[in-house]
Amino acid sequence: MYDLCIIGSGPAGVIVALEYQKLKPGHRILLIEYGTATAAPRNCLDDSVKVIETKNHHLPYDCTNKGFGGSSASWGGRCVMYDEIDFKPRKILNGQCTWNTSLFHEVRRFAGPAAEYFECGEARFDLEEIPALAGTRIAEGFQSGDVRDSVIERWSMPTRFGNRYRAQIEESQTIHLLAGWEASSFRVQSKGGAIRDVQLKDFSRTMTAKVTARQVVLSAGAQETTRLLLKNKQVFQRRGGPPLALGKYYQGHVSGKIASICFSGNPARTEHGFLRASDGVYLRRRFQLSTGALLENNLLNTALWLDNPLYANPAHHNGPMSLMYLAMITPVLGKRLAPPAIAHAFTKGHDWGIMPHIKNVLKDLPGSLTTPAAIFYSRYCLKRKLPGVFLHNPQNVYALHFHAEQVPVAENCMELAEDGETLNIHYHVSDQDIDSVIRTHEFLDQWLRKCKCGELKFWHPREELSAAIRSTTIDGLHQVGTTRIASNAADGVVDENLKVWGTPNLYVCSSSVFPTSGQANPTFLLGVFATRLARHLASDDSN
Repeated sequence: MYDLCIIGSGPAGVIVALEYQKLKPGHRILLIEYGTATAAPRNCLDDSVKVIETKNHHLPYDCTNKGFGGSSASWGGRCVMYDEIDFKPRKILNGQCTWNTSLFHEVRRFAGPAAEYFECGEARFDLEEIPALAGTRIAEGFQSGDVRDSVIERWSMPTRFGNRYRAQIEESQTIHLLAGWEASSFRVQSKGGAIRDVQLKDFSRTMTAKVTARQVVLSAGAQETTRLLLKNKQVFQRRGGPPLALGKYYQGHVSGKIASICFSGNPARTEHGFLRASDGVYLRRRFQLSTGALLENNLLNTALWLDNPLYANPAHHNGPMSLMYLAMITPVLGKRLAPPAIAHAFTKGHDWGIMPHIKNVLKDLPGSLTTPAAIFYSRYCLKRKLPGVFLHNPQNVYALHFHAEQVPVAENCMELAEDGETLNIHYHVSDQDIDSVIRTHEFLDQWLRKCKCGELKFWHPREELSAAIRSTTIDGLHQVGTTRIASNAADGVVDENLKVWGTPNLYVCSSSVFPTSGQANPTFLLGVFATRLARHLASDDSN
């Protein structure tokens, strides 16, 4: 009998285990992980996920990681906090925002402890909250108002939870890590509906076992958490069956580049790269529209930041960029430098051939070699790694990367196939998603011109922008919405404490509980919820 059973050992599972242990040092915790220390090239779970339309969605093996530490094994380290508006009902969300701003303010109290686990410094996500940087601007002439430039992302080491916390878990007297086992089903008490025990299968599915726990937390990632609930309808027997929202309203982010930003001021005063906090943590600015501007213009929440031009297009005439592009497309070397989903950002685009890139490299010698060498050292050899590569442009022109929220729609979903095992993923980018991206760019362009700070130069005529966005955006890494939080059982799958509606001792700690995707990747906020959940479980003696 365990006091707490956690299924999944990604960042959320690890944080719940360690936080709970602090508060309940004598309680027994079981942490179940499907992956093993020696990663197998194939596994039954990813092999049984089918993405129906792959145009805008990565393939299963690119979306998740099996093994202790979970998704943090290939996570870039970007820590971003959700905004208050992400918790507000808005016209553009068509009534599908099922959490509220009071929850946002309550949850935000746990951001500090979560930041310690991610090793990203203080939980301050606006430069105006950092005295040494308050009042500074991204470029000469920019004015903050309907468009803000002080919202920041913080960067982790990046912290690989498997490496960082393995020893702490293994040395614990009360946390038991069970690797190479899959949670497959639950037995539910006929009276009261509590989870009686968890049925397990080993990695090769040749052995079975069961474990009993007072409280059970699903932290197996959005895909596997959703599939496990879809397969175990008996969990919802007290409420008369599975909730209508289960598996539906799947969202990610629409992202890419459709324009360059041209600043009119002094290029030397444009902050194109990273800032460093006093503790050495890397920070980076993002453009975001104010809450008022988003509501007044009925726009989805979107972050935009300065970026390099497309690496694949040799028209940038930049030797270091061409050398890095050639490295990323080299079969063996490219796979060692970055996971496929991240490498895609370097290699995507029309194939212009390698000769123009080689000419760029030769033209810019020796800088074509020395610049990448310095970047390589900072990015791969230091403990706190350089998070990315952003090169100064003396013309004061930069590509503009957008990262936009999606409208929750029921058609985007995860559902079981007829075999009851295969997980079918349906995902598309809607016209509303794309229209909001275009209008957000136009709003930013108008603001820059109003400030006399600069302007946007679109890469395509307006009538072609929609097709350009649809042809380049791809996600599947940021999976939210399929087990969403709601204040009542009719609208969601879990309550505000992450407890599954109708089950007294089953909780979900996955980004799948987020009803909206916002402008932020979900990793940091999930850590915040994990910290909060551990404290809730430790204070709940009802089980």
